[in-house]
Amino acid sequence: MAGLDKQTPTPTRIVVHQQSRVLEIEFDDGRHFRLPFEFLRVHSPSAEVRGHGPGQETLQVGKREVGIDRIEPVGHYAIQPYFNDGHSSGLYSWDYLHWLGTQETRLWQEYLRKLAEAGASRDPAGAGAPADAAPLQATEVRRGGA
Repeated sequence: MAGLDKQTPTPTRIVVHQQSRVLEIEFDDGRHFRLPFEFLRVHSPSAEVRGHGPGQETLQVGKREVGIDRIEPVGHYAIQPYFNDGHSSGLYSWDYLHWLGTQETRLWQEYLRKLAEAGASRDPAGAGAPADAAPLQATEVRRGGA
């Protein structure tokens, strides 16, 4: 991903929907995305997921029910989600989040294809019925224009 510059869309609103496991994000260019936690987790920009170069990616499996415990801002350029599976090393820059939103359909289909080729599953190992906790309130993070 390219670095942030004056052309990089920045979020005007970020909402974490705990019950539906979706990150809703609106950008100052008018784009609006609803990115599932699982999608964000399996496309983490961390070295743990992406590796340190082409061909070093690690296929993420069993992330269907992953949650986000909290999200922290990183300067004026990114957020750092803390997933409930212990993963927290990915910094999601504004340009990366925008790119994920615009490429979601293609990226998701590629991920499902890779899972199928590996004979792997989106479900956690030994998963039974989905855990339905009491409904949680959405958490909203507002970002300014800078």
